[in-house]
Amino acid sequence: MPRVIVDKAIYTAGMRQDIDGDISDAFDLARARGDCFAWIGLFEPTEEEFDHIREELKLHPLAAEDAVSAHQRPKLERYDDTLFIVLKSLAYHDKTSDIELGEIQLFLGKDFVVTVRHGPGNPLGKVRERLEEDPEFLKHGPTAVLHAVCDEVVDYYGVVAHEVEQDIIELERAVFDPRAADVTENIYSLKREVLEFRSAEDPLIPVLQDIVKGRVAECGSTREYFRDVLDHLLRVDGLVDAHNELLNSALTAHLALLGKQQNEDMRKISSWAAIIAVPTALAGIYGMNFKHMPELNWIIGYPLVICVMVAACTVVYRKLKRNGWL
Repeated sequence: MPRVIVDKAIYTAGMRQDIDGDISDAFDLARARGDCFAWIGLFEPTEEEFDHIREELKLHPLAAEDAVSAHQRPKLERYDDTLFIVLKSLAYHDKTSDIELGEIQLFLGKDFVVTVRHGPGNPLGKVRERLEEDPEFLKHGPTAVLHAVCDEVVDYYGVVAHEVEQDIIELERAVFDPRAADVTENIYSLKREVLEFRSAEDPLIPVLQDIVKGRVAECGSTREYFRDVLDHLLRVDGLVDAHNELLNSALTAHLALLGKQQNEDMRKISSWAAIIAVPTALAGIYGMNFKHMPELNWIIGYPLVICVMVAACTVVYRKLKRNGWL
C-alpha cells in the first residue's frame, strides 16, 4: 500500500466509514455494495507507490503516468469508464508576491475517487471535512467530490486575484512616486506571475463548460452546481485579463516617465555645459599667448575679464532657467 495516503474512507449514503484494512478491501466493498464509493487521497506519490492504485483500479497507463509526473495543463479526459481531471492549484506568498503552481488530479469511477495532489496549494483536508458535513450532497457520489475540489480551487483563485490587485495598486503608486526606486523589474516579475496565473485558470474554463453543457454524463446530477463554479471562474478570468492590461499600462507609463526624466537630465547637463563653455572660450583666448592684447597692460584687465565671464554666465543661466532647462 502506498505510504503517501493522506486519507481514505468509504462513503455510504453520504456517511463516512473509515478503512481499517488494505485499500483493496475498500474497493472490493464499494464494488460489492453498489451504493457507496471509496475516496483515497494521495500526496505526491512516486511511480512505484502509485502502481498499487493503478493495478487495483485498472487505470490507463497514460493517465497513471500523468498523475505521477504532475506537469499537465487543466483538462478532462475519459479512459474507458474512468474520468481523469487535472486542476492547477495555487499557493500565494505574501512577502514576495510569488504564485506557486501545484496540481490536483482526480480519477473518478462509478464507485471510487482517487485524488492526487502535488505542491503546497489547496490542501484537500478541509474539502473532505466540508463534504462530510453535508451528507445529502455527498450522496451524489464521486461527482460531488469533483465539484467540491473545483469549487475550492476556483475560490482560492479569487483570493489570489485580490492579492495580485493589491500588488498592482502598490506598483502604480511607486510608478508615479518620484522618490521611489526603479520598479521595472518588479513590474516584469508580477507580470510573469499573472501569466502563470492565467495558465492555471484559463484552460479550466472549457472543462467546466463541458460539464455545464451536459457533455459529461457522470456529472448529470451535479451539473447545476458546476454552473456556479464556472461563473466564479469566468469572473476570475476577467480579473486576470484586467490585471495583465493594468501591468502593461503601468510598464508603459513607467518607461515614459523614465524617458522624461532622462530627457530632463540631458537638458540640465547640456545647460551646464553651455554655461561652462562661456568662461572656457574667454580663457582659451588668453591661452593663445597673444603679444599685443590691450588689456594685458591694464590694471583692471584681468578683473574686468572675470566680471565679463560672470556676467555672461549669469545671462546664459537666466535664459536657460526661464526656458525650463534648469
